[in-house]
Amino acid sequence: MSLFEPIEKYVDQLDVASISAARKLVLNELAAAIKQQNNEGKTAQLNFICTQNSRRSHFTQIWAQTIAHFFDVNAHCYSGGTEATALFPKVLETLINIGFEAIPLSNEPNPIYAIKFAAIQQPIIGFSKITNHKLNPSTDFIAVMTCSQADAHCTLVFDADKRISLPYDDPKAFDNVAIQADKYLATSTLIAKEMKYVFSQIQ
Repeated sequence: MSLFEPIEKYVDQLDVASISAARKLVLNELAAAIKQQNNEGKTAQLNFICTQNSRRSHFTQIWAQTIAHFFDVNAHCYSGGTEATALFPKVLETLINIGFEAIPLSNEPNPIYAIKFAAIQQPIIGFSKITNHKLNPSTDFIAVMTCSQADAHCTLVFDADKRISLPYDDPKAFDNVAIQADKYLATSTLIAKEMKYVFSQIQ
């Protein structure tokens, strides 16, 4: 399915062969859960969860929704946190530099954005929220824990069909240093590559 041209080129060049066998075991578990929901006639619902819903959970939500569209997989992707803060600006800057469009919808301490990856698809509504926010699914969803802290602190995610631990290193560690942009791009690329692998397994 057609994405904005720069994003499509970015996805095309992602090398899933470089993903380790150990990591593929977890990614295959996620792919199987999505496929099971689709086989049951459902739209797969994925809620990507981190502590503050500011960085990694947004990267995974946005890339998962984008690449689900790329592979024409029936999925709706969400994100949440154990607390709400704000979508960190460097995440948006990284995605905009790749080819996404981000349209501000509000100018608050926790701003809301419409994030577009394709011309004729509904945008992703991006802002920081708690896991059980009313815009997130309350039943029949796959909880994907994108950081080890959220995985440890959220001992229960109520009404999730399945819970999968898929942690990523926090690029926040490189805020306010010279290599910040490179580290955020590296995090984005790693997540995009792994989401490409996941959705490529669903046929």
